[in-house]
Amino acid sequence: MNRLEILKTYKIYIGGQFPRTESGRSYQPLNSAGKPLANMCLSSRKDVRNAVVAARKAFGPWSERAAFNRGQILYRIAEMLEGRQAQFVDELMRQGSSKVAATNEVNLSIDRIVYYAGWCDKYNQVVSSVNPVSSSHFNFSSLEPMGVVGVVAEQSNSLIGLVSLILPAICGGNSTIVLASEKLPLCAVTFSEVIHSSDVPAGVINILTGSTDEMAPILASHMDVNALITSNLESKLSNKLSLLSVDNLKRKFDYTENWASQEAQGLHYISDLQEIKTTWHPIENVGGASSSY
Repeated sequence: MNRLEILKTYKIYIGGQFPRTESGRSYQPLNSAGKPLANMCLSSRKDVRNAVVAARKAFGPWSERAAFNRGQILYRIAEMLEGRQAQFVDELMRQGSSKVAATNEVNLSIDRIVYYAGWCDKYNQVVSSVNPVSSSHFNFSSLEPMGVVGVVAEQSNSLIGLVSLILPAICGGNSTIVLASEKLPLCAVTFSEVIHSSDVPAGVINILTGSTDEMAPILASHMDVNALITSNLESKLSNKLSLLSVDNLKRKFDYTENWASQEAQGLHYISDLQEIKTTWHPIENVGGASSSY
């Protein structure tokens, strides 16, 4: 007698909790052999709204944390992912990767998290500047996080594409709402369990599963989302998201990188999601002398 396999039912991740979708809907992504992998939540507009509220609430405290402390928390994510390496390799193989490719992808993902953990307390020193002005002011520019960032994850890449988009955003003090790959969502929902046990404050990373065509326009048009980043989307959907992002002048980036490459990391992925703040500080004139920088 053949036993009927019990498929795991995964939940979404919002505000540090694992609720079921407000819609009550679900879907079953298929593996390369056409067999169901699991039961996934088919998220709704209400789930996006809840995620944005959670991300906005988390943004202030997260951006005000010491940069060194943010780096410690990101490093903790890498530690927890290392401890669950076998599980991620297994999930990648279930989604069609070979064992060698899956192992390489998990290792690269861990290394990429450590890379951005190291940048947390350094990027501002590299990019900030003291500016020359023709008045008695000390003028300097520094980076500040943009706010709530929407992330439409790589559709053909389950883990490394996800990590490569999330980590630069939170490294710079932003909070995120992530739409996981519709066809390959396993690693994204398991990654939410890693986040939950990694000292990441509730709401800094929120992960939703479901239809990209349905959810991405909702995220792009939301007026409390400050930026949107996508990866290798088909042009029709990408153009639609660009038009929807205009209403609140949302900054939008369409990355086309091969995230499995060692070169698909860098400071510019952090600075893309930063605003430049310039400060003019008056300098007192002493004895009629003037100062300029």
